[in-house]
Amino acid sequence: MDAILEVRNLTKRFRGLLAIDRVSFALERNEILGLIGPNGAGKTTLVSLVSGTLDPTNGSVLFEGAPINQLPAYRRGLLGIARTFQVMRPFPGLTVLDNVAVGALFGAADGSRKLSSAQEEAHRWLKFVGLDHRAAQRADALGGPDRKRLELAKALAMRPKLLLLDEVMAGLNHVEIEEVIDVIKKVRDQGISILVIEHVMKAIQSLSDRLLVLHHGEKIAEGKPEAVLSNDAVITAYLGRKRP
Repeated sequence: MDAILEVRNLTKRFRGLLAIDRVSFALERNEILGLIGPNGAGKTTLVSLVSGTLDPTNGSVLFEGAPINQLPAYRRGLLGIARTFQVMRPFPGLTVLDNVAVGALFGAADGSRKLSSAQEEAHRWLKFVGLDHRAAQRADALGGPDRKRLELAKALAMRPKLLLLDEVMAGLNHVEIEEVIDVIKKVRDQGISILVIEHVMKAIQSLSDRLLVLHHGEKIAEGKPEAVLSNDAVITAYLGRKRP
């Protein structure tokens, strides 16, 4: 087993609220791990603790075997951790191409990349996610589905080793979901490990190698999708009752 990410007894309190309660798991290299749970389960909080936009109350996060608890989000980005956000906020005054070029410039940690080469890289990732035909358009003029593709292209342009995806399929229709699933699988084929939050069960089941389930901040199940989705504790968490 070769874990790129290890989370050990991770806990996050917001004053009196226990948002994440002693969660532990590992993500292997070149694996897609689906993170599921009811609304308010703590999924985005967990991703924020891994990416560094939140600090844990207790516990530790290790990336490629090294502890990263003390590193701010931008340092984790330079190490190779990139994420997308539920609330998409592109740079409104820039074109779609230049939004992605910003990610490419940041991903060149040694500062060696010039704007022209960053734009070439941006074109490559826009084509990869199917958004190259919008390259010259202002980013704030994009609709919801295209903004999701832009979020993904920006993250990929950082050349991550680990990609954290937060509901990239929310609000998409069936055809768009199938297209995003195909793109995510191609991302994994690039050698990138993926942790993905998703509520679309059919999509997450077909996409993930394993599933991790949170409920009220606790890990209640982990394993192969078929076994996890038939687990009584998981069914109760989603439906409020056990199967008859």
